[in-house]
Amino acid sequence: MKAAPQLKATFFRLIFLLIIMISLASCKKNNPVESSLKSETFNKTEKEEIEAFFFIATANVTKSIISKSQIAQQKSSDFTIRELSKKIEINQNQLLHDISKMATKKLIIITEIDATHNKRDLYDLIDANNTDFNKTYLNAMTESLKEQIGLLESISKQTNDKTILKLVLQYLPEQYQILREMQRINYEII
Repeated sequence: MKAAPQLKATFFRLIFLLIIMISLASCKKNNPVESSLKSETFNKTEKEEIEAFFFIATANVTKSIISKSQIAQQKSSDFTIRELSKKIEINQNQLLHDISKMATKKLIIITEIDATHNKRDLYDLIDANNTDFNKTYLNAMTESLKEQIGLLESISKQTNDKTILKLVLQYLPEQYQILREMQRINYEII
């Protein structure tokens, strides 16, 4: 009689062990709905990568332009250049604010890229003597503005995001205006 309860206990243990093994095996299988949600969540599309690059690159160029303008306000002896650099700083701070706000909405973290290139331009401005400063500043700013204009034009061709296109339409004409003004001043200094 004692063998029957031991046999039943062994049988139930075996059944319980089989149920656990089957449960574990089924847990390891991929749930197709869960897999598709994971891939949609973590895979970036090419459009998202292009937009992320645009936000990061534009923010970095903008920060560089702001720094150069601040240096010009302190170092330049030319009143026209000091006033233009103030105007540029205000414009670029607003652009940086708008870009940062849009990037945050799209969950894009703006990090510095190509920081050594930007620092080299700043060091050149800081090291420039009074006679060469205005020319160095205007040349550096012209290059930075052309880079920024290129980024704005490029994203306008590669995206159909209405908020980004609105940003481009707002700032691109202003950047061209500033570039023309800088080139005019540069010709007057020659």
